[in-house]
Amino acid sequence: MANNSYSGVKNSIVEANHDGEFGCTLKELRGLMELRSAEAVTKIAEYYGDIQGLCNRLKTSPIDGLSGQPADIEKRKTVFGENFIPPKKPKTFLQLVWEALQDVTLIILEVAAIVSLGLSFYKPPDAERENCGKAAGGGGDENEAEAGWIEGAAILLSVICVVLVTAFNDWSKEKQFRGLQSRIEQEQKFTVVRGGQVIQIPVAEIVVGDIAQVKYGDLLPADGVFIQGNDLKIDESSLTGESDHVKKTLEKDPMLLSGTHVMEGSGKMVVTAVGVNSQTGIIFTLLGGGEEDDDDEEEKKKEKEEKKKQKKTKAQDGAAMEMQPLNSDEGADAEEKKKANLPKKEKSVLQGKLTKLAVQIGKAGLVMSAITVIILVVLFVVDTFWIQNLSWVKQCTPVYIQFFVKFFIIGVTVLVVAVPEGLPLAVTISLAYSVKKMMKDNNLVRHLDACETMGNATAICSDKTGTLTMNRMTVVQAYIAEKHYKKVPEPENIPSSTLDILILGIAVNCAYTTKIMPPEKEGGLPRQVGNKTECALLGFSTELKRDYQAIRNEIPEEKLYKVYTFNSVRKSMSTVLKMADGSYRMFSKGASEILLKKCYKILTANGEPKVFRPRDRDDMVKKVIEPMASEGLRTICLGYRDFPASDGEPDWDNENDILSGLTCICVVGIEDPVRPEVPDAIRKCQRAGITVRMVTGDNINTARAIATKCGILQPGDDFLCLEGKEFNRRIRNEKGEIEQERIDKIWPKLRVLARSSPTDKHTLVKGIIDSTVAEQRQVVAVTGDGTNDGPALKKADVGFAMGIAGTDVAKEASDIILTDDNFSSIVKAVMWGRNVYDSISKFLQFQLTVNVVAVIVAFTGACITQDSPLKAVQMLWVNLIMDTFASLALATEPPTEALLLRKPYGRNKPLISRTMMKNILGHGVYQLVIIFTLLFAGEKLLDIDSGRNAPLHAPPSEHYTIVFNTFVMMQLFNEINARKIHGERNVFEGIFNNPIFCSIVLGTFIIQIVIVQFGGKPFSCVALTIDQWLWCTFLGFSSLLWGQVISSIPTSRLKFLKTAGHGTQKEEIPDEELEELEDMDEIDHAERELRRGQILWFRGLNRIQTQIRVVKAFRSSISLYEGLEKPESRSSIHNFMTHPEFRIEDSEPHIPLIDDTDAEDDAPTKRNSASPLSPSPNQNNNAVESSNHLLPEGPKSGTPSAPGSPLHSLETSL
Repeated sequence: MANNSYSGVKNSIVEANHDGEFGCTLKELRGLMELRSAEAVTKIAEYYGDIQGLCNRLKTSPIDGLSGQPADIEKRKTVFGENFIPPKKPKTFLQLVWEALQDVTLIILEVAAIVSLGLSFYKPPDAERENCGKAAGGGGDENEAEAGWIEGAAILLSVICVVLVTAFNDWSKEKQFRGLQSRIEQEQKFTVVRGGQVIQIPVAEIVVGDIAQVKYGDLLPADGVFIQGNDLKIDESSLTGESDHVKKTLEKDPMLLSGTHVMEGSGKMVVTAVGVNSQTGIIFTLLGGGEEDDDDEEEKKKEKEEKKKQKKTKAQDGAAMEMQPLNSDEGADAEEKKKANLPKKEKSVLQGKLTKLAVQIGKAGLVMSAITVIILVVLFVVDTFWIQNLSWVKQCTPVYIQFFVKFFIIGVTVLVVAVPEGLPLAVTISLAYSVKKMMKDNNLVRHLDACETMGNATAICSDKTGTLTMNRMTVVQAYIAEKHYKKVPEPENIPSSTLDILILGIAVNCAYTTKIMPPEKEGGLPRQVGNKTECALLGFSTELKRDYQAIRNEIPEEKLYKVYTFNSVRKSMSTVLKMADGSYRMFSKGASEILLKKCYKILTANGEPKVFRPRDRDDMVKKVIEPMASEGLRTICLGYRDFPASDGEPDWDNENDILSGLTCICVVGIEDPVRPEVPDAIRKCQRAGITVRMVTGDNINTARAIATKCGILQPGDDFLCLEGKEFNRRIRNEKGEIEQERIDKIWPKLRVLARSSPTDKHTLVKGIIDSTVAEQRQVVAVTGDGTNDGPALKKADVGFAMGIAGTDVAKEASDIILTDDNFSSIVKAVMWGRNVYDSISKFLQFQLTVNVVAVIVAFTGACITQDSPLKAVQMLWVNLIMDTFASLALATEPPTEALLLRKPYGRNKPLISRTMMKNILGHGVYQLVIIFTLLFAGEKLLDIDSGRNAPLHAPPSEHYTIVFNTFVMMQLFNEINARKIHGERNVFEGIFNNPIFCSIVLGTFIIQIVIVQFGGKPFSCVALTIDQWLWCTFLGFSSLLWGQVISSIPTSRLKFLKTAGHGTQKEEIPDEELEELEDMDEIDHAERELRRGQILWFRGLNRIQTQIRVVKAFRSSISLYEGLEKPESRSSIHNFMTHPEFRIEDSEPHIPLIDDTDAEDDAPTKRNSASPLSPSPNQNNNAVESSNHLLPEGPKSGTPSAPGSPLHSLETSL
């Protein structure tokens, strides 16, 4: 691959001119980046001498970076390319139109219309026409007969309208998502050194030769070579499938690759390849460019990288395939391949319920339309050949065929009206609208259905730092020189020797990326950059009137002898300096309860160390640490240790020995104030039936104090606050395995989990989700910002990542990014989520009323008068109002605070509640009574000619026009009724907050006037008089009054009303079907319904197609429901990765982690070895856990599982 031609002609031409300028070519650098570990080290040594040599050739300095001059940056972009991978072209409008035309019902209508058009031009001679039965004869005068073509043409026209509207909707949706995606990409910044200054630039601006600073939690945006760093460990599983963290050093493995994650430590690298030339870019190019052979290329590449253990490559096949959506335009083909490899994903709750409902309605519609056609044909045949006793004459055939076509068209229109194709549209509009508005509320939604799931949330597990608190840390108390100061002491009160050691320790033992910058505005607070706890310590040194920067200038990062970076196992950070006399001094800082255990001396009031015994330590904990913690302060201990030169060099790898025998310098209490708006937000959550739990790494007293301030804990409640260790002790049995029953005893009462490791967070979330204690399955939202929160974010139903403080890994694993890191934005998300659900219920209530009425009117009308009172074109117009326009109007209702006053709906709550059923039937009955009265007695009441039993091409009658007009008016006013679904009285409340609704209702009204007054023959309408209009409008308006009558009837009395649109519970599915379903990608409830009746017809009909279409429309760029969830499918270099493989070393390494990501990554390869175990009892409702059923905990879990088996990555025992 080194001499690959992918770089394209452009670059190769450019190379020639610029060879003189930079000491290496694009090709050389690409070749270099192909190499791994030892090979790379030798190659660098051969070609460039050392890293410094490479930097010189790239005209950059490892210390000052690039000059940052625009000309230089431009030149580098021309020679080495930009850090940008061109996305796939969006579908053109015409492609979308073509897709909209694929709809079965539309195709049937088109065919019918064309046949009808063809027949209308055939004129049988007059004489015979009389003999073809009385239905045919007696048509109006000649020119009326000539207008026969109009109906066909009008149907075609309305089909075109429907198609254009659908296509336009898809197109604007796609446009919206592209905007969203580019916004996510622009938000990503990276730290580089330019002109000696450390600055943050957008990832796309990085060029070859930049010196980039990498730190814990980063997702590397480009390839580079390691210059220097501390303890840098990288997770390269996204490229190699190896889950072990790779340690980067100059001697062994200096290559840093794009798309990999920094799991620990920090460092600097010189960028050597960007965009399409980086490792990720190359793979993207292969996926986009190589048609069928992309897998072979992948294979070659894999072999080149190194011989892998077989087990590990699975994840990689996953990686290669998961990115299939980038394929050029193989469409279905790629679709199939992708299908095979996607882990099973339950559809979102709402989608499941809707699909099921749509199938049921579709079935009913199909049956009705078939019966309508059969009855019409039978009536006609009986009437013509039996009652009139005519024989079938050859000349009459076209006339009869014309009749049959007319009947067929009527049947199809009944079907069109019956099928709620507006449903998928309403969902999409409602979600897309919500997502757009949520951006303003600081929620950046990455997966569409997360926003609807959020409405059902019953529990939120929140981080403390940065979410509930402001993440602006300051030291407010200190214990130093044997004295506990309640505010920062004056420097004069501290012995100068102690002060010197303290300031030196703070300056070198905080990451050099952390700094305190002058405020942006005059008189503002100084800006904190980097790790906030460290910022607090640096701020402390500034308050002690010392300058930490001077020390850092004296001891640059390169001079630090060794750094043990902070991670969740150590809970401390240490830096070693080599002194002039050959001795070493190590500074440590960390959580006070952990570090004090390692201290055996403490600095006294005169600056001398004295012995620090365990009982002194207990004293200190009681007198200093607990009082600080109970005020909600975070306590940090600072210490140091000297290693004399005489002892020789210590064994740095033996951490336990190194990190002991410390001398304590001081203990500081750091305050992180609670955000002012949080207590209110938490109150709202609790009122809305959502339990807020706090999961934090802080000690239990601090956590309890903050939880009380926030209102998570109320004084006098009997809620649990546990530490991680205690939590683990309570949920594990004697063998150390986690038992669901034990978790079930704890979680309902648990409110605060302190000193928790990432594993604990994951265990808690999983325990709550799998729990069967509550009658509803819990829907859990989790917030997280660190790399270690990845597994919990992935496991949760909705993962919130912090936009400001969050690491790239956390953002990648999340569903929604909080752009302002604020807990109160989560409450907004809940509001929007509930609003989506309500919007769809409103739409359903409206839609079903129209459906029921229109179908019954068309059906009975056709049977009794042999002609549908609502003509095909009129039906299509009604369909357009009630589907497209209504979905726009009702799906864009803004949320109100009232949504937060009710409990969450839960997963099995039917879409159509009893109250809604009452409204639908009530209004349906009212409308039917009015229409039938008009139809059969209207001519007498309004004193007009009857329109019944008109011959084939008879001109439109006033009678039927009034029926049609009244029908539409009733729908218009009923649309206002549909705004409320919980039986509220005031349907107008807040109507002007929704301009879209008002404009659509008005617009429809105006168009209706135009259609009736000027529609003429195509719409089968006659202009009406003012009186008639007033009657129509009055009859429509009275449906508002009728609505009040209905809402007076208490729903509780109407026991006979059924609800509809439940989610399918897993228990309802018979076992043999479950096994079949396991082989499908999604448990699609619709499929199940259909398989029973095996009626594939519906499949198309029911416009589940529309749903699939909508999904396909995005699959290419971002699929609507699932696609946003696969970071890979967003074609951008920074998101290239299959789920980062999270491994969490815990203080108890023997606890195997059940890691969702693992299970998913392995799923594709294990599709056929479906697990032999029965589904475990704790999988209630929709919690279908990929294809792997969890082992029921208990004795079974002792069974060892082969590495390839589905259980491999699941929780097996020790």
